[in-house]
Amino acid sequence: MTEYALVINGEKVVTQETFDVINPATGEVFAVCPKASVAQLDEAVAAARNALPAWSALADEKRVEYLQQIAGVIEKNMPELSRLITLEQGKTQSGPGANFEVGGCMAWTQVTAGLKLEDELIDDNPEDTIELTRKPVGVVGSITPWNWPLMIAVWHIMPALRVGCTVVIKPASYTPLSTVRMVELINDILPPGVLNVVAGSSEIGNAMSAHKGIDKIVFTGSVPVGQTIMQRAAANLKTLTLELGGNDAGIILPGTDIDPLLEPLFWGCFINAGQTCACLKRLFVHEDQYEEICQKFTDYVSKIPVGDGMDEANLIGPLTNAPQFDLIRQYVDDARDKGARVLCGGEPLPGNGYFYPLTLVADVTDDMDLVKEEQFGTALPILKYSTIDEAVARANVVDVGLGGSAWSNDVQKAKAVAQRLEAGTAWVNAHGKLHPMAPFGGVKLSGIGTEFGIEGLKAYTTIQVVSVAKPAQG
Repeated sequence: MTEYALVINGEKVVTQETFDVINPATGEVFAVCPKASVAQLDEAVAAARNALPAWSALADEKRVEYLQQIAGVIEKNMPELSRLITLEQGKTQSGPGANFEVGGCMAWTQVTAGLKLEDELIDDNPEDTIELTRKPVGVVGSITPWNWPLMIAVWHIMPALRVGCTVVIKPASYTPLSTVRMVELINDILPPGVLNVVAGSSEIGNAMSAHKGIDKIVFTGSVPVGQTIMQRAAANLKTLTLELGGNDAGIILPGTDIDPLLEPLFWGCFINAGQTCACLKRLFVHEDQYEEICQKFTDYVSKIPVGDGMDEANLIGPLTNAPQFDLIRQYVDDARDKGARVLCGGEPLPGNGYFYPLTLVADVTDDMDLVKEEQFGTALPILKYSTIDEAVARANVVDVGLGGSAWSNDVQKAKAVAQRLEAGTAWVNAHGKLHPMAPFGGVKLSGIGTEFGIEGLKAYTTIQVVSVAKPAQG
């Protein structure tokens, strides 16, 4: 097995303990990851704090150069990083899978390098000049999830580095290796202590959330964990960016010709085996077209090859871990037991991997777990509605609001419906498409704060107002 190490203050650090990393396509251990102690977390935070003054004082154009070099390092090592993602997370090597993820890391890094925060002139009058400037918030603690391990790491790291913050990152314990390896590669470029990685259990995440040496926590993951982080961060009033769960609804308007929309609809629902916060997870179809669309979507979905992500013939891989596999199976079984109709899939695939087939479930009701809970996997409920007002009301009834979409051949009608959805992002004839310049965040329990673009960059800064009195005119 390849040996992996933490990176603290620019040095590879070996740990006394390790933990297993499982390939979800086989259910077997393929590597071990170093397990950080709380003492090593303290060392990483101290390293980041020691590196902060010089990094934040660096000329802006120098940090731009560093990010551009990082993008080059990611590109150069794309095959290795992509392979690690497939082995630990399950994404395929084909389609919008592991290579897509690493390519996205390069693109996001390059775009972030090109962003710039300018000072703002608030007032210039005979008595004084008032300006707003922004300063790096300080040491950033990043806690990332297992579904897009490298992409979300980049979403956290690059804006922090761009504005002059230093970072300690903890990857998810299911998928730590691609992040550990990327940080090691990046540290060949960066000054020591600017970017550190510690891997481990929830003990490390809990310690980060309350750590007095960390000024900001950025977290992507579940609502309950986000709420716990917010509580623990309150002791020293850390700033927070929390991108939490969603249960996104998509509404197909009456009279829609679904055929040209089947491909974007599929990827909106099932990219990364449905394990994406902003996937479409509840599909509302008008009663007049319900059976037609159910049949056409079933025909489309049934032809998508599912299997080991290392086989380039497959477009969808396994679920990433055993708990998620068990949850999807439980939700589908519960819906079927309560009278729902399974259109395709519905039973685990044979073998030791965490393969649950692409599954469409019709005749569901809003009170079924498959509908009211975020599935985060390869099962999609299709709900029947009578009026647009009814569909919108049912779409908005959940306590999360990350994304939503409307689908129609009449784009303006769909846009009007999409704008009625209680969601941070609303799409028309697409779902889950993110852009590095478009702010992204949720409403309700889907989180607080904004990522991406200029607004996302601002989230890693504090505001200082500078007021300069002018000499009296005499």
